Amino acid sequence: MTETPVLIAGGGPIGLVLALELEHRGIDAILVERNLSTTRHPKMDVTNGRSMEHFRRLGIAEEIRSHGVPTDHPMSVVWCTRLAEWELARFDYPSIDWGRDIIRYVNDGSLPLEPDLRISQVILEPVLKGILETRAKHISVRFGWKLESYEQDDEGVTAILRSSETGETETIRALYLAGCDGAGSVTRKGLGIEYDELSVRDILRETGGIAKNVFRVAKGLVRGQRPPDGRIFLIHFRSNDLEFFERFGTAWHVQSPVGGTLIAQNDLDTWTLHLPLSADVDAESIDPRRLLFESLGQEFGCEIIVANVWKPNLVVAKSYGSGRVWLAGDSAHQVIPTGGYGMNTGVGDAVDLGWKLAATLKGWGGPGLLPSYEAERLPVGFRNRAASARHAAVRTQISQAYGPAVHEATPKGEQARQVLGKHIQELGNLENEALGIEIGYRYDDSPIICQEEGDTPAYPIDRYNPSTWPGVRAPSLFLSDGTALYDRFSDGFTLLRFDDVEVSALEDAAKDRGVPIEVVDIRDELAERIYEKKLVLLRPDQHVAWRGDECPEDPHLVVDRIRGGLG
Repeated sequence: MTETPVLIAGGGPIGLVLALELEHRGIDAILVERNLSTTRHPKMDVTNGRSMEHFRRLGIAEEIRSHGVPTDHPMSVVWCTRLAEWELARFDYPSIDWGRDIIRYVNDGSLPLEPDLRISQVILEPVLKGILETRAKHISVRFGWKLESYEQDDEGVTAILRSSETGETETIRALYLAGCDGAGSVTRKGLGIEYDELSVRDILRETGGIAKNVFRVAKGLVRGQRPPDGRIFLIHFRSNDLEFFERFGTAWHVQSPVGGTLIAQNDLDTWTLHLPLSADVDAESIDPRRLLFESLGQEFGCEIIVANVWKPNLVVAKSYGSGRVWLAGDSAHQVIPTGGYGMNTGVGDAVDLGWKLAATLKGWGGPGLLPSYEAERLPVGFRNRAASARHAAVRTQISQAYGPAVHEATPKGEQARQVLGKHIQELGNLENEALGIEIGYRYDDSPIICQEEGDTPAYPIDRYNPSTWPGVRAPSLFLSDGTALYDRFSDGFTLLRFDDVEVSALEDAAKDRGVPIEVVDIRDELAERIYEKKLVLLRPDQHVAWRGDECPEDPHLVVDRIRGGLG
């Protein structure tokens, strides 16, 4: 029987990030993945600024960027009638290079340290896997092995693995099991955890109510339009016809009320079309090439890589685990791709779970530390699911406003296009602008945060209001010497000190409990103003654990709180 401190089930991006987090903290683990190789399906296509901040902390951000879309390419979102026809509206966003300049220029704590990165999951997974396989000293990566079953007891988990090639089985004894094994999670099912699900009916309520939508559907049926039934047909393909695909300029997404969403995976030769299907369509009878041409409006040379039907879900697990077994990523939550919250939410899970597993295994994490994972990440899952549903509802409103006249090369068609384009602009594109979702989440109900009394600052989904209210992600900014404040943080707890305050009692309390803490002195007028207090204690994941203008009266109580030592 093989023994390991941590068994990670699932070698998608979340399992790989968790493995990287544990490697960074010197924790041995075995990662198993049932597939023999990384995914062939493109899935996510953007790694947001918060995830890139974590990759920077792990020392791999620039390496990952080198595999993404070139840093001087914009992130434009274009709405059109069809790719071969007319543009309706557009939302232009800066390139990585320009984004970096903006972040340095604004420098008020309201933006992430790192710009977003356009990179397909098809590319990202092999990069993460390669880093682990070539550099990790603590992680064993085993693709082609599936978690078949497990049992947990007070001392650990006994797991049965099965080889995908030979069928042979192997028993693994782990102190902890992390279920990063996707929507059909064996880990989740083994715990008996059910999903809380949002239905199509729930989304319809977001677009004006059931009755109003019945009227819209009836109106569409009269015009020969059947409403989508929730299924999406994916066509992942290659084409060198850049003249056609960039006829509206270099665009990240090209979206159409009838032609689905076309994603430029590398701005060169690889693309993905996601097309909603109506109830009367038999997915088995679809000719992917023909559907591709019809959706985009003309024929072109192409090679189909993958084509299949799939159905997005809006679900959150009712629990994220217990005892020795915990869930992360798609096993814990699934959303519609609008907004790009799936993998990026999962990265936050992996980081939170990773440092808490490491602290527990190293002996300074208390009995309440791992249970705090659910208290912190479950509300984030629900908040991000609500945002994803909201963005999907906007897409639905655009589809409902569509009329076939927009395809006509007539004055009537031009007027229809102007009306629809104005409607799209008025609805906006919050799905790619919701910084509050990406970096503004806060752990209000966490038992390991030293919560404060008083009115908590607002944290809307559309922006990030810089604050050091306990539980928030710390604001990022550049100091007067040009260095990034985030780069001053330690791997353990960081006590930022903005004035000559005596903190030896807090340092001694941390030492007594074995909690790693480093005092970092910052003498910077801008940073002092934005960070609000003279002392701000940051966790290993860059969230604020405690703050004050002087050393706490009972430093041991603070240390026990933040390490989960209060139960």
